[in-house]
Amino acid sequence: MKKTPSRLSAVALCLMTSGAWAQSGTLSVELNKVEPGEPSGCQAYFLFRNDTGKSFEGFEMSLAIFDSNGVIDRLLSIDAAPLPVQRTTLKLFAIPEIACSDISEIVLHDMPVCKPQNEENTDCFAFLELGSKTDAALVK
Repeated sequence: MKKTPSRLSAVALCLMTSGAWAQSGTLSVELNKVEPGEPSGCQAYFLFRNDTGKSFEGFEMSLAIFDSNGVIDRLLSIDAAPLPVQRTTLKLFAIPEIACSDISEIVLHDMPVCKPQNEENTDCFAFLELGSKTDAALVK
């Protein structure tokens, strides 16, 4: 069956109103700086740049922290919400009981919550960009 422009428009309208939203920008997460924490551990400074066109009222990341031998040391859940639209936000998170110099890599292995304001939870992996300015890599 040949699809006419009016049918295609109707399908597009249904997709837009069903909670599926077209994502054109990115949400970047950068591990910008680490420094020793008090009394022990590591303080990690993350920058979140939200160029998605939407604010996020929920943004939780589950991270795997790898030690200097490449072995998983621990899992760490962080809540970075809220993330306003067209803003860069700085968040500080404690990584307990491991020296910053002993962290070789941080892997984003799950995002239990990625919720644009007034919308349903969505899959952020498609438009998420990760990077690091430290010796520890931040990867998906």
